[in-house]
Amino acid sequence: MTYLRLSCVAAAAVLLVACGGSDDPARGALIDPPAVVATLTAAQIDAGTASSGLQPLSGKAKCDVKVVALNYATVGARAGESTNASGVMLVPAGACSAAAPLVAYAKGTDVQKPRTLANPQDNETFLLAAMYAAQGYAVVATDYLGFAKSGYSFHPYLHADSEATSVIDSVRAARNAAGAVGASLSGKVMFTGYSQGGHSSMAAQRAAERDYGSEFNVVAGAHLAGPYNLSGSLRIPDAIAGVQFFVPYLVTAWQKVYGTVYSDVKQVFKAPYSGYIENLLPHPTMTYTTLVTSGTLPGGTPNQARDALFQSDFITGSQTSTTHPLYLAAQKNDLLGWSPKARVLLCGGAGDPTVPPAVHQKVMKADFDSRGLAHVTSVDVDPAIQATFGPGGKAPTDPQSAEFAAYYAAYHGTYEPPFCHAQARAVFDTVK
Repeated sequence: MTYLRLSCVAAAAVLLVACGGSDDPARGALIDPPAVVATLTAAQIDAGTASSGLQPLSGKAKCDVKVVALNYATVGARAGESTNASGVMLVPAGACSAAAPLVAYAKGTDVQKPRTLANPQDNETFLLAAMYAAQGYAVVATDYLGFAKSGYSFHPYLHADSEATSVIDSVRAARNAAGAVGASLSGKVMFTGYSQGGHSSMAAQRAAERDYGSEFNVVAGAHLAGPYNLSGSLRIPDAIAGVQFFVPYLVTAWQKVYGTVYSDVKQVFKAPYSGYIENLLPHPTMTYTTLVTSGTLPGGTPNQARDALFQSDFITGSQTSTTHPLYLAAQKNDLLGWSPKARVLLCGGAGDPTVPPAVHQKVMKADFDSRGLAHVTSVDVDPAIQATFGPGGKAPTDPQSAEFAAYYAAYHGTYEPPFCHAQARAVFDTVK
């Protein structure tokens, strides 16, 4: 009966908006009953962390972990929109019965529309289970708008406000689901995320502290390898690794949100990409690899990919003009200028070719420092990455070598996340 009531509340909210009624739905209400899709035993988690080499960072599992699928009510990126998002709740079980703090996690950039984190075989989900849930934390992670079960028509990529609402409403959904799945929550909330998720988690912490201080007991945030300084990132002369995915993703998303980035898609993108780029990402079947190998997006070096994809006048304008529409949209989604109340950790690796810390993490830390925020710390995990994955314990230096290409191709997506999650958990352990 509880599930039916919650489902009806969410459905009613959607109908009210569709009929011109309230634009504030029962955010976080459960649309479907929370479903336990699997239980990972401590032994299974230990076997996985041992075989992958993660265990020195994660430690051995103290708890079994229930993997729970969520589908909850939330809001869209534009005023008056009511929609839904799906996600996962990871619940400590077995030997762990104490009330758990709740870690709200935001995932990294995803190009696969059907993907959900409510999948125990997903690498990101397993990492969260091993690093947090198996250590006694409850975790909730959103799939974001436009992914998996979400009925939203697009993913508002790197749009800070809707990232924040998706994450905050996932916390509400986890609270609504807790009783039904045997979760005991302490009331303490931590925000964390990686890559795009670092941007999302910081936006969520900012919104939770600013707008919902009496609802959420936010005790910490750990924002990992996130692009916090988006307008500043437009100014760098060389393209980042992954430019052919990330930049068209945000250009087309911000156009859908604001309607001001361009008046004709051909002003931004070259043929043939201009013919389909606006609705390409996230994709129903293609991965990062197949988007390039199929020719759907260009390959080559980052600068080659950028120059094949974008009109040069658009790129030059965004790099040099303070009134360029892309620059103005980026400023709206910068995260500079806010002052967190709870403890904050920034983490990244100095060698990251995708989200360079010199552009984002260091600028964000300097911004916090300018307001005397001593409870914000910053960690560089590059020495640990080099020691663990660099040939001979050091980063390769010959840009023409296969070692160099392989090392930096894996840096942001594979090497960096576990080290930053270990730093995040160390902070959370002090306030849990």
